[in-house]
Amino acid sequence: MNRSAFLLPVVVVAALVVISAVFTVDERERALVLQFGEVVTVKEDPGLAFKIPLIQEVVKYDKRILALETQSLEVTPADDRRLVVDAFARWRIQDVVKFRRAVGASGIDGATSRLQRIINAEMRAVLGSVDSGTVLSADRVALMNQIRDKARVQALSLGVEIVDVRIKRADLPEQNLSATFARMRAEREREAADEIARGKEAAQRVRALADRTVVETVSIAQKEADIIRGEADANRNAIFAEAFGKDPEFFAFYRSLNAYEASLQGSNTTLVLSPDSEFFDYLKTDRLGE
Repeated sequence: MNRSAFLLPVVVVAALVVISAVFTVDERERALVLQFGEVVTVKEDPGLAFKIPLIQEVVKYDKRILALETQSLEVTPADDRRLVVDAFARWRIQDVVKFRRAVGASGIDGATSRLQRIINAEMRAVLGSVDSGTVLSADRVALMNQIRDKARVQALSLGVEIVDVRIKRADLPEQNLSATFARMRAEREREAADEIARGKEAAQRVRALADRTVVETVSIAQKEADIIRGEADANRNAIFAEAFGKDPEFFAFYRSLNAYEASLQGSNTTLVLSPDSEFFDYLKTDRLGE
């Protein structure tokens, strides 16, 4: 009975020692076995592994691609128009031993902080060498690749590979938006005024052309009408002259009848003439008898 009571604690202690000596590595992880803070073994293959209990410890790091969201950064491009830039990066641990020695016990959090400083510094350098129009245009893809390449060189000292850097947003600071919008509005209003002025000028030219065309058309029509009227009068006079030459008496009679008709129109027409006036020659009985 005393022997069983003695063996049970020994078995328990031995089991605890064995359990503490075994650890597992996931396929998404890499593990470092540390002894007094120094790297002893690197375990990259998934499965079971062993360490010396109480003397050695295990630190695991994710070997997948990780995300880094940078804080909003204010940069000043070459044309001195300040911009607020938000970016994100993709990175992974390339050399786990170098990574451990560079960041120590701070791990992923410490690496994230240092990577953010590296990326911000390269963003200021690259974006400060071009004007704001380039940063805001589609050409900034080349700028992002340039930031990535420069930051990748700096990150090698951490045992880290920067896979990609992308700019999510590049806008004017809040205090400059009102002034910028006002300037844009003024430019658009000026362009609208120019367009309206050009439209009025074009309308005036069209109206003047139409007025000139009307005057020319009326003038030509009047000229043709005068010509036709003159030709008609000439024909009429020629006919009258020919008729007068053939029978002067009949022509005089015809003209007298027209004069009677023109003078006696209306309901209250009054003529005061002498009885022996020539006007009534063709109304006299003896003349009609002739």
